[in-house]
Amino acid sequence: MRAQTAASAAKSHPVPSAESPPVPSADVPVAAATAPPEVVASAVAAVQKLGAEVVKGHYQVAIDRMVPTWKERMAKRMGGMEELQKQLAGLAEQMSQQGVSMISFKPDGEAHSFEVWPGKKKTVVDGKETEDLIYTKWLVIIPTVTQFRIMKDREFHIIESRGFQVAVADKGANDWTFIDGSGVTVADLRSLFLTLPADVELPPIERREVR
Repeated sequence: MRAQTAASAAKSHPVPSAESPPVPSADVPVAAATAPPEVVASAVAAVQKLGAEVVKGHYQVAIDRMVPTWKERMAKRMGGMEELQKQLAGLAEQMSQQGVSMISFKPDGEAHSFEVWPGKKKTVVDGKETEDLIYTKWLVIIPTVTQFRIMKDREFHIIESRGFQVAVADKGANDWTFIDGSGVTVADLRSLFLTLPADVELPPIERREVR
């Protein structure tokens, strides 16, 4: 999404985070391949809502709803949170000067989900407290399509941009935060979510003129 592209365009490198991802161990259970349909539907609906806000020009939501560990990394890459906010604030004016406006955004394509963020759950069995190793978050990769109207050679052209959003939420919460796919790699995601499969395939980033 264009609004988050300003915050995530720079390729990032692992940066220590206040909330470091848990280190997986041999005892961590095998992650499920997919989340329940209602969880995926919730993530897709959240991406749709995010896009609707940005199309209206509410670009601040791109920062407010960014995955906290990714937002921290982007802020460090750009010289601090103030600089990140400054770049976002100037995005609307920059797009206007370039004759660019966003006209639509929507999820488009099959979403893929993964269990991430190993943790422990305490349970009592026969009066004894035990700890079970579990995954505490859902990560859902959602393909998207965004259309922009640009002025070129005194004519309007429609550009279609295909990308994706990475939606993350605690299990049972469905309070989704996001990473825009325009500036992220598998290595970036695995540096945040260490148990994400190394062979995970990300949707392609493509742009084309549709008319």
